[in-house]
Amino acid sequence: MIKNSQSRLHSWAQFRFSIIGGLLASPPEPGELGKELKALASRIYQHPTQNTQVTFGASTIERWYYKALNGNDPVGVLGRKPRSDLGQRSALSTELLTELGTQYCSFPHWSYRLHADNLVALIKEKPDLGHIPSYASVRRRMKERGWYKKKSPRNKTRGQKKAADHLEQREVRGYDVSHVHGLWHLDFHKGKLRVTDSHGEWHTPIALCILDDRSRLCCHIQWYLQETAEILQHGLVQAFMKRGLPRSLMTDNGAAMLAHETTNGLLALSIKHDRTLPYSPYQNGKQESFWGQLEGRLMSMLSRVEPLTLEILNRTTQAWSEIEYNRKRHTEINNSPVNKMLEGPDSSRPSPASEIMSFSFTAQESRVQRRSDGTLQIKGIRFEVPSRFRHFTRLHIRYQSWDLSRAWLVDERDSTLLAKIYPQDKIKNADGLRRTITPMPEDIPVADKNADPYPPLLRQLLEEYAATGLPPAYLPQDEGGQQ
Repeated sequence: MIKNSQSRLHSWAQFRFSIIGGLLASPPEPGELGKELKALASRIYQHPTQNTQVTFGASTIERWYYKALNGNDPVGVLGRKPRSDLGQRSALSTELLTELGTQYCSFPHWSYRLHADNLVALIKEKPDLGHIPSYASVRRRMKERGWYKKKSPRNKTRGQKKAADHLEQREVRGYDVSHVHGLWHLDFHKGKLRVTDSHGEWHTPIALCILDDRSRLCCHIQWYLQETAEILQHGLVQAFMKRGLPRSLMTDNGAAMLAHETTNGLLALSIKHDRTLPYSPYQNGKQESFWGQLEGRLMSMLSRVEPLTLEILNRTTQAWSEIEYNRKRHTEINNSPVNKMLEGPDSSRPSPASEIMSFSFTAQESRVQRRSDGTLQIKGIRFEVPSRFRHFTRLHIRYQSWDLSRAWLVDERDSTLLAKIYPQDKIKNADGLRRTITPMPEDIPVADKNADPYPPLLRQLLEEYAATGLPPAYLPQDEGGQQ
Protein backbone atom coordinates (compact mmCIF):
# COMPACT_ATOMS: atom_id res chain seq x y z
CA MET A 1 0.00 0.00 0.00
CA ILE A 2 1.11 3.58 -0.69
CA LYS A 3 1.91 5.24 2.65
CA ASN A 4 3.07 8.75 1.66
CA SER A 5 3.85 11.01 -1.26
CA GLN A 6 7.42 9.75 -1.49
CA SER A 7 6.12 6.19 -1.79
CA ARG A 8 3.88 7.33 -4.62
CA LEU A 9 6.90 8.73 -6.43
CA HIS A 10 8.64 5.41 -5.91
CA SER A 11 5.59 3.53 -7.19
CA TRP A 12 5.73 5.50 -10.44
CA ALA A 13 9.31 4.33 -10.99
CA GLN A 14 8.29 0.74 -10.31
CA PHE A 15 5.23 1.10 -12.55
CA ARG A 16 7.25 2.42 -15.48
CA PHE A 17 9.86 -0.28 -14.95
CA SER A 18 7.15 -2.96 -15.03
CA ILE A 19 6.08 -1.72 -18.48
CA ILE A 20 9.52 -1.64 -20.12
CA GLY A 21 11.17 -4.32 -17.97
CA GLY A 22 10.29 -6.99 -20.51
CA LEU A 23 12.19 -5.12 -23.22
CA LEU A 24 15.27 -5.03 -20.98
CA ALA A 25 14.97 -8.72 -20.13
CA SER A 26 14.46 -9.74 -23.78
CA PRO A 27 15.86 -6.98 -26.03
CA PRO A 28 14.05 -6.94 -29.38
CA GLU A 29 15.83 -7.81 -32.58
CA PRO A 30 17.03 -4.97 -34.83
CA GLY A 31 14.05 -3.32 -36.48
CA GLU A 32 11.54 -4.85 -34.06
CA LEU A 33 11.66 -2.18 -31.34
CA GLY A 34 8.99 -0.06 -32.99
CA LYS A 35 6.55 -2.96 -33.11
CA GLU A 36 7.17 -3.77 -29.45
CA LEU A 37 6.62 -0.13 -28.47
CA LYS A 38 3.37 0.04 -30.44
CA ALA A 39 2.19 -3.16 -28.77
CA LEU A 40 2.90 -1.71 -25.33
CA ALA A 41 1.20 1.56 -26.29
CA SER A 42 -1.95 -0.29 -27.35
CA ARG A 43 -2.44 -1.76 -23.89
CA ILE A 44 -4.47 -0.32 -21.01
CA TYR A 45 -2.70 -0.07 -17.65
CA GLN A 46 -3.93 0.32 -14.09
CA HIS A 47 -2.88 3.70 -12.69
CA PRO A 48 -0.19 3.15 -10.01
CA THR A 49 -1.73 5.56 -7.47
CA GLN A 50 -5.36 5.97 -8.54
CA ASN A 51 -8.25 3.65 -9.24
CA THR A 52 -8.28 4.48 -12.94
CA GLN A 53 -6.94 3.04 -16.17
CA VAL A 54 -4.42 4.87 -18.33
CA THR A 55 -2.64 4.49 -21.67
CA PHE A 56 0.71 5.83 -22.86
CA GLY A 57 2.01 6.78 -26.28
CA ALA A 58 4.77 4.86 -28.00
CA SER A 59 7.09 7.88 -27.81
CA THR A 60 6.61 8.08 -24.04
CA ILE A 61 7.38 4.40 -23.55
CA GLU A 62 10.35 4.72 -25.91
CA ARG A 63 11.73 7.57 -23.76
CA TRP A 64 11.40 5.40 -20.62
CA TYR A 65 13.10 2.50 -22.38
CA TYR A 66 16.18 4.44 -23.44
CA LYS A 67 16.51 6.11 -20.04
CA ALA A 68 16.52 2.70 -18.34
CA LEU A 69 18.71 1.08 -20.99
CA ASN A 70 21.43 3.72 -20.74
CA GLY A 71 21.40 4.05 -16.95
CA ASN A 72 23.10 1.95 -14.30
CA ASP A 73 20.00 2.22 -12.10
CA PRO A 74 16.99 1.60 -14.38
CA VAL A 75 14.41 2.05 -11.62
CA GLY A 76 16.06 5.18 -10.23
CA VAL A 77 16.11 7.06 -13.54
CA LEU A 78 12.41 6.33 -14.12
CA GLY A 79 11.25 8.02 -10.91
CA ARG A 80 9.31 11.26 -10.68
CA LYS A 81 10.61 14.39 -8.98
CA PRO A 82 9.09 15.26 -5.56
CA ARG A 83 6.38 17.92 -5.57
CA SER A 84 7.29 21.39 -4.34
CA ASP A 85 4.51 21.23 -1.71
CA LEU A 86 5.68 17.87 -0.32
CA GLY A 87 4.72 17.48 3.34
CA GLN A 88 1.79 19.94 3.28
CA ARG A 89 -1.68 18.52 3.88
CA SER A 90 -5.22 19.56 4.74
CA ALA A 91 -6.75 17.60 7.60
CA LEU A 92 -10.38 16.50 7.84
CA SER A 93 -12.53 18.17 10.48
CA THR A 94 -13.28 16.37 13.74
CA GLU A 95 -16.93 15.95 12.74
CA LEU A 96 -15.99 14.36 9.43
CA LEU A 97 -13.53 11.99 11.10
CA THR A 98 -16.23 10.93 13.54
CA GLU A 99 -18.64 10.20 10.69
CA LEU A 100 -15.92 8.35 8.80
CA GLY A 101 -15.12 6.23 11.86
CA THR A 102 -18.78 5.34 12.32
CA GLN A 103 -19.00 4.43 8.65
CA TYR A 104 -15.91 2.20 8.89
CA CYS A 105 -17.26 0.36 11.94
CA SER A 106 -20.43 -0.45 10.00
CA PHE A 107 -18.71 -1.41 6.74
CA PRO A 108 -15.08 -2.48 7.39
CA HIS A 109 -14.98 -4.46 4.11
CA TRP A 110 -15.52 -1.36 1.95
CA SER A 111 -12.69 -0.04 -0.19
CA TYR A 112 -11.16 3.39 0.49
CA ARG A 113 -12.82 4.70 -2.65
CA LEU A 114 -16.25 3.55 -1.53
CA HIS A 115 -15.75 5.16 1.88
CA ALA A 116 -14.73 8.44 0.21
CA ASP A 117 -17.73 8.41 -2.17
CA ASN A 118 -20.16 7.77 0.68
CA LEU A 119 -18.57 10.58 2.68
CA VAL A 120 -19.17 12.94 -0.25
CA ALA A 121 -22.82 11.92 -0.37
CA LEU A 122 -23.11 12.46 3.40
CA ILE A 123 -21.67 15.99 3.15
CA LYS A 124 -24.23 16.84 0.48
CA GLU A 125 -26.96 15.75 2.90
CA LYS A 126 -25.35 17.64 5.82
CA PRO A 127 -23.48 20.69 4.45
CA ASP A 128 -22.55 21.83 7.96
CA LEU A 129 -20.02 18.98 8.16
CA GLY A 130 -17.58 21.05 6.09
CA HIS A 131 -15.99 20.95 2.66
CA ILE A 132 -15.68 17.78 0.58
CA PRO A 133 -12.29 16.10 1.18
CA SER A 134 -10.21 14.51 -1.55
CA TYR A 135 -9.96 10.74 -1.92
CA ALA A 136 -6.26 10.88 -0.99
CA SER A 137 -7.08 12.68 2.29
CA VAL A 138 -9.72 10.11 3.22
CA ARG A 139 -7.42 7.21 2.47
CA ARG A 140 -4.51 8.80 4.35
CA ARG A 141 -6.58 9.50 7.47
CA MET A 142 -8.00 5.96 7.47
CA LYS A 143 -4.53 4.43 7.21
CA GLU A 144 -3.22 6.66 10.02
CA ARG A 145 -5.90 5.25 12.32
CA GLY A 146 -5.49 1.63 11.28
CA TRP A 147 -8.80 1.51 9.41
CA TYR A 148 -7.75 -1.04 6.83
CA LYS A 149 -10.06 -2.98 4.56
CA LYS A 150 -11.11 -6.31 6.03
CA LYS A 151 -12.14 -9.31 3.99
CA SER A 152 -15.74 -10.41 4.13
CA PRO A 153 -16.39 -14.09 5.01
CA ARG A 154 -17.37 -15.00 1.48
CA ASN A 155 -13.95 -13.89 0.17
CA LYS A 156 -11.89 -16.41 2.13
CA THR A 157 -11.28 -18.56 -0.96
CA ARG A 158 -11.05 -15.74 -3.48
CA GLY A 159 -7.55 -16.82 -4.51
CA GLN A 160 -8.77 -20.30 -5.30
CA LYS A 161 -11.70 -18.93 -7.29
CA LYS A 162 -9.44 -16.57 -9.20
CA ALA A 163 -7.02 -19.37 -10.04
CA ALA A 164 -9.85 -21.61 -11.22
CA ASP A 165 -11.36 -18.84 -13.37
CA HIS A 166 -7.96 -18.07 -14.87
CA LEU A 167 -7.40 -21.73 -15.75
CA GLU A 168 -10.84 -21.97 -17.38
CA GLN A 169 -10.54 -18.75 -19.40
CA ARG A 170 -6.87 -18.82 -20.41
CA GLU A 171 -4.80 -21.31 -22.37
CA VAL A 172 -1.78 -22.90 -20.69
CA ARG A 173 1.27 -22.61 -22.96
CA GLY A 174 4.95 -23.32 -22.47
CA TYR A 175 7.37 -20.43 -22.91
CA ASP A 176 11.09 -19.52 -22.99
CA VAL A 177 12.56 -16.05 -22.73
CA SER A 178 14.89 -14.95 -25.53
CA HIS A 179 17.97 -14.15 -23.40
CA VAL A 180 20.00 -16.00 -20.81
CA HIS A 181 19.46 -14.46 -17.35
CA GLY A 182 16.46 -12.60 -18.68
CA LEU A 183 14.26 -14.52 -16.22
CA TRP A 184 15.09 -16.58 -13.16
CA HIS A 185 12.77 -18.92 -11.28
CA LEU A 186 13.00 -19.19 -7.47
CA ASP A 187 11.20 -21.67 -5.26
CA PHE A 188 11.39 -23.56 -1.96
CA HIS A 189 10.89 -27.34 -1.69
CA LYS A 190 10.50 -29.63 1.32
CA GLY A 191 12.67 -32.72 0.98
CA LYS A 192 11.33 -36.26 1.41
CA LEU A 193 14.30 -37.36 3.52
CA ARG A 194 14.96 -36.09 7.03
CA VAL A 195 18.30 -34.88 8.40
CA THR A 196 19.72 -34.99 11.91
CA ASP A 197 21.65 -32.29 13.74
CA SER A 198 24.50 -32.52 16.28
CA HIS A 199 21.98 -33.03 19.10
CA GLY A 200 20.36 -36.02 17.43
CA GLU A 201 17.15 -34.16 16.57
CA TRP A 202 15.45 -34.79 13.23
CA HIS A 203 14.42 -32.04 10.80
CA THR A 204 12.73 -31.81 7.41
CA PRO A 205 15.16 -29.93 5.14
CA ILE A 206 13.97 -27.21 2.77
CA ALA A 207 15.76 -26.58 -0.53
CA LEU A 208 16.06 -23.14 -2.11
CA CYS A 209 16.78 -23.29 -5.82
CA ILE A 210 17.22 -20.59 -8.48
CA LEU A 211 16.95 -21.64 -12.16
CA ASP A 212 17.56 -19.66 -15.34
CA ASP A 213 14.55 -19.85 -17.66
CA ARG A 214 16.26 -20.02 -21.05
CA SER A 215 19.21 -22.29 -20.26
CA ARG A 216 17.62 -24.25 -17.33
CA LEU A 217 20.92 -23.62 -15.50
CA CYS A 218 20.83 -24.20 -11.75
CA CYS A 219 22.23 -20.83 -10.64
CA HIS A 220 22.30 -21.89 -6.98
CA ILE A 221 20.75 -24.53 -4.73
CA GLN A 222 21.12 -24.98 -0.99
CA TRP A 223 19.31 -26.80 1.81
CA TYR A 224 18.12 -25.04 4.96
CA LEU A 225 15.96 -25.81 7.98
CA GLN A 226 13.57 -22.88 7.56
CA GLU A 227 11.81 -20.88 4.85
CA THR A 228 12.30 -17.22 5.72
CA ALA A 229 13.25 -13.95 4.07
CA GLU A 230 16.71 -14.26 5.62
CA ILE A 231 17.19 -17.67 3.98
CA LEU A 232 15.92 -16.37 0.64
CA GLN A 233 18.36 -13.45 0.72
CA HIS A 234 21.25 -15.74 1.77
CA GLY A 235 20.73 -18.06 -1.21
CA LEU A 236 19.76 -15.41 -3.76
CA VAL A 237 22.83 -13.27 -3.06
CA GLN A 238 25.05 -16.32 -3.67
CA ALA A 239 23.36 -16.82 -7.04
CA PHE A 240 24.02 -13.17 -7.91
CA MET A 241 27.69 -13.53 -7.00
CA LYS A 242 28.08 -16.67 -9.12
CA ARG A 243 26.00 -15.73 -12.18
CA GLY A 244 25.41 -11.94 -12.13
CA LEU A 245 22.14 -10.01 -11.87
CA PRO A 246 19.13 -11.20 -13.89
CA ARG A 247 16.57 -8.90 -15.44
CA SER A 248 13.54 -10.48 -13.74
CA LEU A 249 12.70 -13.07 -11.10
CA MET A 250 9.58 -15.24 -10.83
CA THR A 251 8.42 -16.55 -7.44
CA ASP A 252 5.25 -17.71 -5.81
CA ASN A 253 3.39 -15.70 -3.16
CA GLY A 254 5.04 -17.11 -0.04
CA ALA A 255 5.74 -14.93 2.98
CA ALA A 256 9.49 -14.89 2.30
CA MET A 257 8.91 -13.71 -1.28
CA LEU A 258 6.55 -10.92 -0.22
CA ALA A 259 8.67 -9.67 2.72
CA HIS A 260 9.66 -6.00 2.63
CA GLU A 261 13.33 -6.94 2.59
CA THR A 262 12.84 -9.10 -0.52
CA THR A 263 10.73 -6.65 -2.52
CA ASN A 264 12.94 -3.70 -1.62
CA GLY A 265 16.10 -5.63 -2.49
CA LEU A 266 14.87 -6.68 -5.93
CA LEU A 267 13.64 -3.18 -6.71
CA ALA A 268 16.91 -1.59 -5.56
CA LEU A 269 18.84 -3.93 -7.86
CA SER A 270 16.43 -3.18 -10.77
CA ILE A 271 15.16 -6.77 -10.96
CA LYS A 272 11.56 -7.10 -12.11
CA HIS A 273 9.63 -9.27 -9.64
CA ASP A 274 6.97 -11.48 -11.27
CA ARG A 275 4.70 -13.54 -9.01
CA THR A 276 2.61 -16.53 -9.99
CA LEU A 277 -1.13 -16.63 -9.47
CA PRO A 278 -2.02 -18.23 -6.10
CA TYR A 279 -2.85 -21.95 -6.28
CA SER A 280 -1.32 -22.15 -9.79
CA PRO A 281 1.97 -24.11 -9.57
CA TYR A 282 1.85 -24.81 -13.31
CA GLN A 283 2.94 -21.18 -13.91
CA ASN A 284 6.34 -22.11 -12.47
CA GLY A 285 6.49 -25.46 -14.27
CA LYS A 286 10.26 -25.43 -14.93
CA GLN A 287 10.91 -25.31 -11.20
CA GLU A 288 8.44 -28.11 -10.53
CA SER A 289 10.21 -30.25 -13.15
CA PHE A 290 13.54 -29.65 -11.41
CA TRP A 291 12.14 -30.87 -8.07
CA GLY A 292 11.13 -34.12 -9.77
CA GLN A 293 14.70 -34.72 -10.95
CA LEU A 294 16.11 -33.76 -7.54
CA GLU A 295 13.93 -36.25 -5.69
CA GLY A 296 14.07 -38.96 -8.36
CA ARG A 297 17.84 -39.04 -8.70
CA LEU A 298 19.79 -37.34 -5.91
CA MET A 299 17.49 -38.05 -2.97
CA SER A 300 17.02 -41.65 -4.13
CA MET A 301 20.79 -42.16 -4.03
CA LEU A 302 20.91 -40.76 -0.49
CA SER A 303 18.16 -43.00 0.86
CA ARG A 304 20.60 -45.34 2.66
CA VAL A 305 23.02 -42.70 3.98
CA GLU A 306 22.87 -42.72 7.78
CA PRO A 307 23.03 -40.41 9.52
CA LEU A 308 22.11 -37.86 6.86
CA THR A 309 23.13 -34.39 8.00
CA LEU A 310 22.54 -30.99 6.47
CA GLU A 311 26.25 -30.66 5.67
CA ILE A 312 26.30 -33.99 3.77
CA LEU A 313 23.07 -33.10 1.97
CA ASN A 314 24.42 -29.73 0.80
CA ARG A 315 27.78 -31.15 -0.31
CA THR A 316 26.20 -33.92 -2.38
CA THR A 317 23.59 -31.55 -3.82
CA GLN A 318 26.28 -29.17 -5.06
CA ALA A 319 28.13 -32.04 -6.71
CA TRP A 320 24.97 -33.40 -8.36
CA SER A 321 23.76 -29.99 -9.63
CA GLU A 322 27.12 -28.83 -11.03
CA ILE A 323 28.45 -32.12 -12.42
CA GLU A 324 25.30 -33.93 -13.56
CA TYR A 325 22.32 -31.61 -13.86
CA ASN A 326 24.07 -28.57 -15.37
CA ARG A 327 26.15 -30.68 -17.79
CA LYS A 328 23.54 -33.24 -18.81
CA ARG A 329 21.58 -32.84 -22.04
CA HIS A 330 18.00 -31.69 -21.48
CA THR A 331 15.42 -32.82 -24.01
CA GLU A 332 13.45 -29.54 -23.80
CA ILE A 333 16.39 -27.44 -24.97
CA ASN A 334 18.30 -30.22 -26.79
CA ASN A 335 21.46 -29.14 -25.01
CA SER A 336 23.07 -28.99 -21.59
CA PRO A 337 22.32 -25.96 -19.37
CA VAL A 338 25.98 -24.93 -19.32
CA ASN A 339 26.34 -24.98 -23.12
CA LYS A 340 22.98 -23.26 -23.54
CA MET A 341 24.12 -20.50 -21.19
CA LEU A 342 27.38 -20.05 -23.10
CA GLU A 343 25.53 -19.80 -26.41
CA GLY A 344 23.66 -16.72 -25.19
CA PRO A 345 22.50 -14.13 -25.91
CA ASP A 346 23.13 -12.88 -22.37
CA SER A 347 21.26 -9.98 -20.72
CA SER A 348 22.80 -10.24 -17.23
CA ARG A 349 24.53 -7.42 -15.35
CA PRO A 350 27.57 -7.55 -13.05
CA SER A 351 26.85 -8.31 -9.42
CA PRO A 352 27.48 -5.44 -6.97
CA ALA A 353 29.53 -5.84 -3.80
CA SER A 354 28.09 -7.91 -0.96
CA GLU A 355 27.76 -4.84 1.27
CA ILE A 356 25.60 -3.12 -1.35
CA MET A 357 23.37 -6.18 -1.67
CA SER A 358 23.01 -6.45 2.11
CA PHE A 359 21.92 -2.82 2.20
CA SER A 360 19.47 -3.42 -0.65
CA PHE A 361 17.66 -6.33 1.03
CA THR A 362 16.32 -4.28 3.92
CA ALA A 363 13.01 -2.94 5.15
CA GLN A 364 12.62 0.84 5.19
CA GLU A 365 10.65 2.60 7.92
CA SER A 366 10.68 5.86 9.86
CA ARG A 367 11.33 6.35 13.58
CA VAL A 368 11.10 9.28 15.99
CA GLN A 369 14.43 10.22 17.57
CA ARG A 370 14.42 10.48 21.36
CA ARG A 371 15.93 13.88 22.15
CA SER A 372 17.01 12.97 25.70
CA ASP A 373 19.75 10.53 24.63
CA GLY A 374 19.76 10.64 20.80
CA THR A 375 18.40 7.12 20.21
CA LEU A 376 15.67 5.44 18.20
CA GLN A 377 14.03 2.06 18.65
CA ILE A 378 13.84 -0.87 16.22
CA LYS A 379 12.02 -4.05 17.29
CA GLY A 380 12.51 -3.18 20.97
CA ILE A 381 16.24 -2.42 20.57
CA ARG A 382 17.60 1.11 20.99
CA PHE A 383 20.12 2.38 18.43
CA GLU A 384 22.39 5.38 18.97
CA VAL A 385 22.10 8.16 16.38
CA PRO A 386 25.22 10.20 15.47
CA SER A 387 25.08 13.71 16.92
CA ARG A 388 25.17 15.34 13.49
CA PHE A 389 21.59 14.12 12.98
CA ARG A 390 20.34 15.43 16.34
CA HIS A 391 18.21 18.17 14.74
CA PHE A 392 15.97 15.59 12.98
CA THR A 393 12.77 14.68 14.81
CA ARG A 394 11.93 11.78 12.51
CA LEU A 395 14.59 9.64 10.84
CA HIS A 396 14.26 7.11 8.05
CA ILE A 397 16.03 3.80 8.57
CA ARG A 398 16.68 0.55 6.76
CA TYR A 399 17.27 -2.71 8.60
CA GLN A 400 17.04 -6.48 8.32
CA SER A 401 14.56 -7.96 10.79
CA TRP A 402 16.72 -11.05 11.30
CA ASP A 403 19.95 -9.13 12.01
CA LEU A 404 19.65 -6.13 14.31
CA SER A 405 23.39 -5.86 14.97
CA ARG A 406 23.35 -2.76 12.72
CA ALA A 407 20.99 -0.56 10.76
CA TRP A 408 21.29 2.25 8.23
CA LEU A 409 20.13 5.86 8.25
CA VAL A 410 18.90 6.87 4.78
CA ASP A 411 17.59 9.91 2.96
CA GLU A 412 13.80 9.78 2.74
CA ARG A 413 13.76 11.09 -0.84
CA ASP A 414 15.98 8.54 -2.61
CA SER A 415 17.09 6.08 0.14
CA THR A 416 20.70 7.26 -0.10
CA LEU A 417 22.87 5.84 2.69
CA LEU A 418 23.72 8.49 5.30
CA ALA A 419 25.29 6.53 8.15
CA LYS A 420 25.42 3.17 9.90
CA ILE A 421 23.99 2.96 13.40
CA TYR A 422 24.49 0.32 16.06
CA PRO A 423 22.63 -0.85 19.19
CA GLN A 424 23.15 1.15 22.36
CA ASP A 425 25.88 -0.32 24.60
CA LYS A 426 24.98 0.88 28.11
CA ILE A 427 27.86 -0.99 29.72
CA LYS A 428 30.36 0.79 27.50
CA ASN A 429 28.60 4.10 28.09
CA ALA A 430 29.09 3.63 31.84
CA ASP A 431 32.77 4.62 31.53
CA GLY A 432 31.66 8.24 31.41
CA LEU A 433 33.56 9.11 28.23
CA ARG A 434 31.53 11.25 25.85
CA ARG A 435 32.29 12.76 22.49
CA THR A 436 32.22 16.52 22.13
CA ILE A 437 29.25 17.59 20.04
CA THR A 438 30.48 19.16 16.83
CA PRO A 439 28.71 22.48 16.18
CA MET A 440 26.57 22.46 13.08
CA PRO A 441 26.92 25.25 10.49
CA GLU A 442 23.51 26.62 11.41
CA ASP A 443 24.07 26.44 15.18
CA ILE A 444 23.70 29.71 17.18
CA PRO A 445 27.15 31.26 17.87
CA VAL A 446 28.33 32.10 21.39
CA ALA A 447 26.95 35.42 22.70
CA ASP A 448 29.34 38.38 22.79
CA LYS A 449 29.60 39.69 26.38
CA ASN A 450 30.69 43.16 25.17
CA ALA A 451 27.76 43.58 22.82
CA ASP A 452 25.00 46.15 23.38
CA PRO A 453 22.61 44.70 26.02
CA TYR A 454 19.65 46.39 24.34
CA PRO A 455 18.21 44.29 21.47
CA PRO A 456 17.45 46.02 18.13
CA LEU A 457 13.68 46.25 18.65
CA LEU A 458 14.01 47.84 22.08
CA ARG A 459 16.53 50.39 20.75
CA GLN A 460 14.08 51.26 17.98
CA LEU A 461 11.23 51.78 20.47
CA LEU A 462 13.39 54.04 22.65
CA GLU A 463 14.46 56.15 19.67
CA GLU A 464 10.87 56.57 18.42
CA TYR A 465 9.66 57.46 21.92
CA ALA A 466 12.44 60.05 22.36
CA ALA A 467 11.61 61.55 18.96
CA THR A 468 8.07 62.38 20.11
CA GLY A 469 9.45 64.94 22.59
CA LEU A 470 6.99 63.89 25.28
CA PRO A 471 8.09 63.93 28.92
CA PRO A 472 8.36 60.65 30.79
CA ALA A 473 4.93 59.16 31.43
CA TYR A 474 5.74 58.25 34.99
CA LEU A 475 6.83 59.97 38.23
CA PRO A 476 10.27 58.84 39.34
CA GLN A 477 10.69 57.77 42.94
CA ASP A 478 14.01 57.78 44.75
CA GLU A 479 15.30 54.81 46.64
CA GLY A 480 14.00 56.25 49.92
CA GLY A 481 10.45 56.07 48.69
CA GLN A 482 9.95 59.86 48.23
CA GLN A 483 8.68 61.41 45.02
